[in-house]
Amino acid sequence: MKAIHDPTGALTAGLAAIRQQYQVPQGFPPQVLALAEASARRTPTAHVDRTAIPFITLDPVSSTDLDQALWIEAAGADLILHYAIADVAWFVDDGDAVDAEAWKRGETLYLPDGKASLYPPILSERAASLLPDGPRPAVVFTVRLAPDGTARLDHAERALIRSRAKLAYDAVQDADLPPAFAEYARRVNAAEASRGAARVDPPEQEVEALGDGRFALAFRPLLRSERHNAAMSLSANLAIADALHQAGTGLFRVMAGPDERAVSRLRSTAAGLGIAWESGEALKSLERRLDQKNPHHAAFMLAVRRAGNGAGYAPWTPGEKPWHEAIAATYVHATAPLRRLADRYVIRAALAIAHGQPVPAEVGEAFQRLPTVMARSGALSGQIERAVIDLAEAVMLQGRTGEDFAACITDADGDSARVQLIDLPVVARTRIPDATPGQRRNLRLETVDTTKRRLTFVPAD
Repeated sequence: MKAIHDPTGALTAGLAAIRQQYQVPQGFPPQVLALAEASARRTPTAHVDRTAIPFITLDPVSSTDLDQALWIEAAGADLILHYAIADVAWFVDDGDAVDAEAWKRGETLYLPDGKASLYPPILSERAASLLPDGPRPAVVFTVRLAPDGTARLDHAERALIRSRAKLAYDAVQDADLPPAFAEYARRVNAAEASRGAARVDPPEQEVEALGDGRFALAFRPLLRSERHNAAMSLSANLAIADALHQAGTGLFRVMAGPDERAVSRLRSTAAGLGIAWESGEALKSLERRLDQKNPHHAAFMLAVRRAGNGAGYAPWTPGEKPWHEAIAATYVHATAPLRRLADRYVIRAALAIAHGQPVPAEVGEAFQRLPTVMARSGALSGQIERAVIDLAEAVMLQGRTGEDFAACITDADGDSARVQLIDLPVVARTRIPDATPGQRRNLRLETVDTTKRRLTFVPAD
């Protein structure tokens, strides 16, 4: 992590400019807030009492929009995951003002100095959030995990739950978690390996607020607690996806793998980074050997992520099997309804299927419209994230023009190259004649423009 020295307040001003440029919503319209206030007072009446289950939540320490609570118990050789997901649909009706605003937004947008939530905070951070300060309505998915890691959806129900603890990724202890938490994650990960999945989770390049108007730029590897917690969500999403696909309905997360040209470029990158990749070895096999904490491996993981064809959403289509190449399975998003619009409808469909009921017509109609809405909001989120990082990089390097920096070329297209600085968490694009992925070069910082969020490097040699 590198603290950002910003005596002129360029970062704060830059974040405000990003919000304006990308029209990040500031608050909610009065009619939306008024309806949310009224909806937050709704008394759960369609929910069975599951407050005896000792649910816990596990999230970043500062999170207040808690989508998921969990508990795990053994059932013979199987493990049973009780996965409580915020029941957003209990508070939001089709076509009301809160729903209409959510369709405009698509997802929560995150910036280091605050977020633009999908739903008003009285819902997303209070009434619908699974906080440990009282009973909350939820949809509880019961997922049965076999010893080989195969996940099956046993049941889904609306339930009243009570979280016992709000746990944080960076402070949680094993004793705080369900006894089978690590074993559950191990089974899920083993099943991924056996079916040839290769989720690439490189260290995230992110801007972190330190408080008092201070920020830092870092490459942050996922913590062990985060990786294990992700396995809970993955297993539930896989189980729900199978149930929906068998029922002939749903909205699926789909992604194709890198094409032959991209794989060829990745081989050059691996060679330049000193990563052994046998000629007959598949990319997925190599990915499973990568270590986030190894800087060369981390650079390659970022290159792999950029080489993919991108993920999207697709409704169920007769005769087609929706596929997510990185996960090597049929997959849905159902576990973050406070932050993603699509999840609310997938949950509603799963509830209907679990109870032998037809999927509501409005849900089926939403599945047809959501791919476009989610693609738009996802693209906007990605643009904002990149703009924030570009800004942080520029602010961090202001005053250092003329200095040389060691860099690795992670990919190249002609003489346009993407480079990662070796000693700083900075990724940039520059022009290098005859650039070769994996090559080490010394670059000179020629210009820094914090207003345009732009760095210009030139070869130092």
